[in-house]
Amino acid sequence: MAVAICGGAVKRIAPAGELRHSLADRRIDGRGGLLMPGLVNTHNHSPLMIVRGMVEDIGFAPAYTKGVPQGHWLSDEETLALSRLGLLEMIRFGCTSIVDYYRKPLALAQAANEAGIRAFLGGRVMDVDTAALAEGRFQHDPALGEATLADNLKLIAEWDGANNGLIRCFYGPHAPDTVSRELYRTIAAMAEKDGRQIHTHLAQSRMEVAHMQAREGMRSSDFLEDVGVLNDRLVAAHCIFLEEDEIGKLGRAGVQVAHAPIGNASFGAAAPIAALAEAGANITLCTDTKSGDMFEAMRMALASARLRAKETFVFDAATVFGWATTGGARALGVEDKVGRIEIGNRADLTLLDSRAPNLYPVVDGFGVIAHLGSGANVRTVICDGNVLIDDGRATWADEDEIIATAQAVADRLWQRARAA
Repeated sequence: MAVAICGGAVKRIAPAGELRHSLADRRIDGRGGLLMPGLVNTHNHSPLMIVRGMVEDIGFAPAYTKGVPQGHWLSDEETLALSRLGLLEMIRFGCTSIVDYYRKPLALAQAANEAGIRAFLGGRVMDVDTAALAEGRFQHDPALGEATLADNLKLIAEWDGANNGLIRCFYGPHAPDTVSRELYRTIAAMAEKDGRQIHTHLAQSRMEVAHMQAREGMRSSDFLEDVGVLNDRLVAAHCIFLEEDEIGKLGRAGVQVAHAPIGNASFGAAAPIAALAEAGANITLCTDTKSGDMFEAMRMALASARLRAKETFVFDAATVFGWATTGGARALGVEDKVGRIEIGNRADLTLLDSRAPNLYPVVDGFGVIAHLGSGANVRTVICDGNVLIDDGRATWADEDEIIATAQAVADRLWQRARAA
């Protein structure tokens, strides 16, 4: 089969022979390869590239972990350098739609704009002092809340709809334990008025659950319901430490779950994804910057669900592939544009290497991709009709320069962390 692209959209799908003589500015030879929709990665903080490979052995998340570089240390330039590396990895590994939010969100937008990726961006909004948090103390800081919310609002004002609509912006309150009731309610009112999504972490650690009981006298999901954000416009990452009735509550609310099986497993946790899916929550996949490889995330999602359920065949390859494509597109409000290769959809496509021995023999495409595929198999990535990865290399930037610059940032900040 062959796919014709015109004006950034899929124009025609037909046997290759029917399109062989059609006029085209460029032809990409995909014979023998696997063509799939671009992957949708629903939760990341690209500057956290700086701690991966290290924090997995000492803490569940960098913001709560002493002895690692912290987000509030980063300058605009350092954030940009790390974000460029994060996006390079995700795109090279087949992602055409990504969610990214962190401190210095304008730098995230600049990196996404340079890359030409379909990006959903926010700021990391919180009013708990970040330096104290790394020491294990929850210290309310209203000034920090005002500043981080202002950064998020500036991002929306300057970047929402940029690059022909490829960039869209949302509100990014960090988590129930790091955002006060007042700040969440402020954000909820804004989101109710303008219809924007809210992205947050939910029930990502036992520490969060205990802190919310101590601070609010309720569980994290109860708190989010109480402040008015538990609805189908909420994209909630992790959702690990939930009780049975909380799972039902998230399902009834139609919450979008950003499942991060790699990061969860790194500290011995697994989200109750089977129960969440059965309850009615929409399941999506993300790598949460622990790895940009969504193929690995698909495998880990299957493995963690089966281990938790103690059932060998909970879910299958087609299901997790759906989480990585249509599920993510649905969660981000672009199901009518991406996630499937259909005439009229935007041309967000990923082509896998026709020469990769791990992808053969092909009996079922879903099975090969989910159980055997790797980000290293990606040869071509097209987003909105533009080729971002050509024969395995980025078209928009010097990869060697991106890597070297990010490494220099890491060297400086890790030196500071070790001296602290």
